[in-house]
Amino acid sequence: MLKKAGKDIPTKSGTKTNPKSQKEVPGQMLDKASKEIPTTSGTKSQIMMHLEKMVEESDIMHGAIRSVDMDEGVFRIAHSELIAKEDMQQLFEHEELGIDVIHTYIWYMYDTLMRGTELCNRFNFIAASRINTTFITKNPTSIMNELVDRFMVAGDNTTPSLYFLPFNSGNGGHWVLVAMDLSRLMVYYLDSLPGNWSKYPSMKKTVDAAILKFRSKKNYRNRKDITWVRVQCPQQNNSIDCGFFVLRFMRDIIALNRIDIPKMRSDFLENQWELNLEVMELFGALLPAELSRNDAKLDNLNVWETNHVA
Repeated sequence: MLKKAGKDIPTKSGTKTNPKSQKEVPGQMLDKASKEIPTTSGTKSQIMMHLEKMVEESDIMHGAIRSVDMDEGVFRIAHSELIAKEDMQQLFEHEELGIDVIHTYIWYMYDTLMRGTELCNRFNFIAASRINTTFITKNPTSIMNELVDRFMVAGDNTTPSLYFLPFNSGNGGHWVLVAMDLSRLMVYYLDSLPGNWSKYPSMKKTVDAAILKFRSKKNYRNRKDITWVRVQCPQQNNSIDCGFFVLRFMRDIIALNRIDIPKMRSDFLENQWELNLEVMELFGALLPAELSRNDAKLDNLNVWETNHVA
């Protein structure tokens, strides 16, 4: 079972100072400032207020939990994610998202978009609770080896595919997305705040070392150096929504079935979908009493329909 994220990693996101510039491969502009993706800021939506009311009336307010069982297909390790009162509050009080919420939505994406399709061979997830700044600082070699082990269990990686790592800074709790293409030695860095990977040198060093060690174990030739690409993403307009943006980035990339991220240009915006509403509906479906602690299965998510606010 993965550890509860909120207990190990701080979740407060804040504006960072711009680090010293570092040479990078420029990505294509995916958005213009005037077309930013809407965030969750502002007046509470009707659906958010309804979720808040449901939580207040549920046994979760009295310490109960919901257990979301995830098979090996999601993170290549079976485990249960525990959803409690504080996870629900992150949504209806518009707080920074913790790992439990991030992981549960990843499970939802896997089950609704990928399971049983060829997308399972193109997109892979790395558990955010296993790879973060806090753990890298304590034991970088162990984390590097854990990344290598994750790479080893997913085919031969000789054809283009992406490994998604939702990475938490551990320094204010900012979320970024690191997407690794092992076959082409490409690493895409998606950040909804200004700056690049130079803000997290230990993360970059660990990722690079893991990719090279993996390729060495597989006896693959390293034809070139690892290339990091700073994708110019839509930007958040507050200090809270970084977790939502990371979910948006993964969701759009998978839905569009795109591996070459910098060529997506404005596709993040052209593929319009309401992620915030989708997250609310997902967690609202976990609330009813019919979902027992060990029966929070995706098949039961239609219970939300009886509670939906028109």
